[in-house]
Amino acid sequence: MRREDVRVAVVLLEGTNCEDESESYFRFLGAKAEKVHLKQFTGEAPSGVRRRLADYDLLMIPGGFANGDYVRAGAIFAARLKSKLAADLKDFVTSGKPVLGVCNGFQVLVEAGMLPALRGPITETPEAVLATNDSAHYECRPSYLRHDNGGSCAFTRTLRRGDVRTFVSAHGEGKFLLPREREKETLKELVDNDQVVFRYVDDRGRIAGYPWCPNGALDNIAAICNREGNVFGVQPHPERAFFGYLHPDWTRGRDPDAPGDGRAIFESALDYVTAMV
Repeated sequence: MRREDVRVAVVLLEGTNCEDESESYFRFLGAKAEKVHLKQFTGEAPSGVRRRLADYDLLMIPGGFANGDYVRAGAIFAARLKSKLAADLKDFVTSGKPVLGVCNGFQVLVEAGMLPALRGPITETPEAVLATNDSAHYECRPSYLRHDNGGSCAFTRTLRRGDVRTFVSAHGEGKFLLPREREKETLKELVDNDQVVFRYVDDRGRIAGYPWCPNGALDNIAAICNREGNVFGVQPHPERAFFGYLHPDWTRGRDPDAPGDGRAIFESALDYVTAMV
């Protein structure tokens, strides 16, 4: 498949954000990207604007505060997805097509049982949670993320293991947690499966606490993928570091027109799709 033939759906509804930038960046890289309201997929829109998930090659759930983040962050969005599109989503994932969830989108994927997905492509109940930050308030700052994946994740295959990237944290509920009674066993399973993709680190690439880890996440986890590597959730925003001039240090010798640290996520996803048979 050629990159110009790749169809990307950036799903939005009440309260999402960064869908405009995300659509633009996929288009910048040559793909056919469009914003699609959830109701266009669920049949709750006029027939002339309805869309079929199966017609797309890549699905992205952007950040924001979908449905006001009532109940828990991402919970209502996830419930709406599963109530209408569970079968379509399962087919999409099992076919190998990539799904990207950023910030609130990561929360949606966890709430929907699409991550970490240890017991199937979409589990009936969540297997993890993104809980309230230890600081008990919204955290917004650049974060250093160390790439700890061994190559299974479709969204980071252009990165070397140990690479440190700067993305932008902007969340109130980003603390990745696993069920307490199975925490050690489940964490070991995630590591053994190569599902941990990024960890929060300090400016020397070392595991560190607050403020380097802005939320208190278990094992400093900032991003994970499913066992197959085609569903990826990342808490800090890669799209907010797509160009060099979006970085906080862009005036300190960084080429403002050069790719930013987050562009690799988009590039890797499109490379993965174009290589699919």
